[in-house]
Amino acid sequence: MLTVSALAAATGYSVQQVRDLERLGVIASANRAGNGYRQFSADHVRDLGAYRDLAYAVGPVEARRAMRAIRSLPTDQATALVCTFHARLNQEREQALAARAALEAIHSEAKTDANPVEADAMTITELSQALELRASTLRFWEQQGLVRPERIITRAGSARRYQLAAIREARITAALRAAGYRIPDVRKAITAIRDLDDAGHSLEALDARLITIAQRGLALIRAGATLVQIIRPIAEKAAAAPAMSSPRSQKP
Repeated sequence: MLTVSALAAATGYSVQQVRDLERLGVIASANRAGNGYRQFSADHVRDLGAYRDLAYAVGPVEARRAMRAIRSLPTDQATALVCTFHARLNQEREQALAARAALEAIHSEAKTDANPVEADAMTITELSQALELRASTLRFWEQQGLVRPERIITRAGSARRYQLAAIREARITAALRAAGYRIPDVRKAITAIRDLDDAGHSLEALDARLITIAQRGLALIRAGATLVQIIRPIAEKAAAAPAMSSPRSQKP
């Protein structure tokens, strides 16, 4: 048996964190000694290790919810919950790969494009339709400094006109936002690409993201081995319950 201090030392968490995680249901409730002190076991060390990996893989909020849920959900639902994390992570990877491909394609276009002509420009309506976005999204990106359309004077006032450079910026922004990048991160990528002779910083950021996703995937696999051990006893208890209550199992 381990005291709360010993469990904290064995797992790298503070004593207060251990108490909080027990209260939140991340780990099973400890037994109590005759003097009222908590008594933890090797299972608690194992489960806190799984939580650490799961928190890195999917975030602490989702990890806490999952660790608590799988202790009470039916086996099929608990298993499905864990599988959704793998699916989401794979989706993140696919989006990052798609964004990287988009950046490479756009960078290649910058080297092969002919001099822009008037016909290459697009209105905000045309560009929003081409990117399957709302016009208000393009306006917001402009406010954030991600896209720089030209302003032309019309009889009705002024209108936005997107030349090739602004169209590329909008395409890059759309690709990075789809991959989950925050506005500040997209702004850094756009700043690097505006030179159009060096997309390296943006590509490096995507490569770093892909490495992080791979590391999170490994952490999720490590956590999964322990989650199976948590789910299995619950499943075995559920399977044994009908047999114990069956009339045939009861002596006359």
